[in-house]
Amino acid sequence: MTLQETATPTAAERIETLMQIHPKGFDLSLGRIRDLLEKLDNPQDRLPPVIHVAGTNGKGSTIAFTRAILEAAGLRVHVDTSPHLVNWHERFRIAGTLVEDAVLSHAIDRVARANNNQPITVFEILTAVAFLLFSEHPADACLVEVGLGGRFDSTNVIDKTDISVITPVSLDHEAFLGDTLAKIAFEKAGIIKPGVPVIVGQQEDEALDVIIRQAARNRATTQIASQSYSALRENGRLVYQDEHALLDLALPRLAGEHQIDNAATAIAASRLFCEIRNFRLTNAMIEKGLQAAQWPARMQHLTYGVLIEAIPETCDVWLDGGHNPSAGAMAAQFLSDLEERDPRPLTMICGMLNTKDTSGYFAQFETIAERVITVPVLSSDAGVDPETLADQAESAGLPAVAAPSLKQALHMVDGSEPNRILICGSLYLAGDMLEQNGTPPT
Repeated sequence: MTLQETATPTAAERIETLMQIHPKGFDLSLGRIRDLLEKLDNPQDRLPPVIHVAGTNGKGSTIAFTRAILEAAGLRVHVDTSPHLVNWHERFRIAGTLVEDAVLSHAIDRVARANNNQPITVFEILTAVAFLLFSEHPADACLVEVGLGGRFDSTNVIDKTDISVITPVSLDHEAFLGDTLAKIAFEKAGIIKPGVPVIVGQQEDEALDVIIRQAARNRATTQIASQSYSALRENGRLVYQDEHALLDLALPRLAGEHQIDNAATAIAASRLFCEIRNFRLTNAMIEKGLQAAQWPARMQHLTYGVLIEAIPETCDVWLDGGHNPSAGAMAAQFLSDLEERDPRPLTMICGMLNTKDTSGYFAQFETIAERVITVPVLSSDAGVDPETLADQAESAGLPAVAAPSLKQALHMVDGSEPNRILICGSLYLAGDMLEQNGTPPT
């Protein structure tokens, strides 16, 4: 089947067709995407001002905060993120609104026709789609998230950006990016452009040294977390400070102590962007943005939906798509803090991909989780078999049992007393949960 054989295919149908033709994995290089964009008259050169965001953890949350702050300032903001949780449309937000299906479908068709079945990955095609859409719709800013790495990520064909942002770097995707923090940080720092300022989130020293050196090579100024700017929770407020201001703000909407750091990075990026572009940004706008930000499946509290409403009200359910040991540590810290305020036994309902460090992830929860229920990841063919994953959890010191589905796993949790459930281990599993629960991102 070809794209032309369906009269009016949806965006999802067009992408499904593309996935039958092209690989859906990663093949890090820039030649193919540059050739394709050339055929489309280089839309990446006609984008609204770009904030380019790389990193291992916190990219999406930092983008969510930045978008919300800029929108609170009255700006129109395009956003390109990946992966999606339920619907492909989540990847493309045009001037604040998820792209309409007909618009996305048409853009995919134009890009696919321009590519003419030449070898390319689906991610590269979707990156070209984002650039095409964003170049044809007015906005004041573009927030572009790196898909994998940075140096050879297909988003890195943008030659002119206003700001580069690098969120915390940790070990992940070692097969593509390298097996040390220094190697991975080098790939992430590949988005730094000559003379373009860099906002650097919290980093381990090994990663920070690499990023600073790369910025120096490009004569790019840096604002570094805990040096140039900082934020902390104080008396139920967020206190942000940089060399120009001390801000006393309401706490961000997104849950978890790590979100204080992500919010700080977003504030720094937003303040610098508005300074560069001469946009007005007040403390009240920043506060409004922090409280308006939404980023599903990042320590998301699930309180309603088809699956949630079918289990006892005693269950306190949280959803987190973090999938590496660093993300697991952040989730475990949040749950430990929550346990001090509201003690409840914790059950993890977990599904993971076979490319992830399952042992390292489970080790973060050894002292706080009572047991693990493993489930299949339906939306990925790389999911670890639940029985195998249960064995891996047991090896990490966590009692574990396998379940055939999310629904059954939820019903295996004892609802006779107050308890806490963390659905975790994969963004794909998080997407499965939101879809089955009837609560997809909007």
